[in-house]
Amino acid sequence: MTLSPVARRITYVVVFEIFAIAFATILLATLSGGEAQGSLPVAVASSVAAVVWNFIYNTLFERWEQLRRIQTRSLGLRVVHAAGFEFGLIAILIPLFMFWYQVGPFDALVMQVALLIFFLVFTFVFTWIFDYVVPIKREG
Repeated sequence: MTLSPVARRITYVVVFEIFAIAFATILLATLSGGEAQGSLPVAVASSVAAVVWNFIYNTLFERWEQLRRIQTRSLGLRVVHAAGFEFGLIAILIPLFMFWYQVGPFDALVMQVALLIFFLVFTFVFTWIFDYVVPIKREG
């Protein structure tokens, strides 16, 4: 199956987030000692926050790159980009976890780190499979 670049990006985000919500619900329920239905709203809110933050963060980062006339991202810049995104998302979600699960900042951070590690692996595997099933449309 081949899609236009825009359709491919939209498909990627929608399918990724559906799986992300399902897995995050299970992981959060396990970490909190609760039931999945109690963690589903947090998983959905986390997903929405991640998508919105991704858009905002990448817009700001790309604007910063333009101002500094950066043409390509080095490995170091990619690490800074990824770390900045993750730290920002953690800062956004820790208060939500503290409120929803009635835990302190440390427990909320532990939950966030567990999710971060899981999603690091999940994103790699998901993208690899997605690129195989929905290859990038090449011109020419």
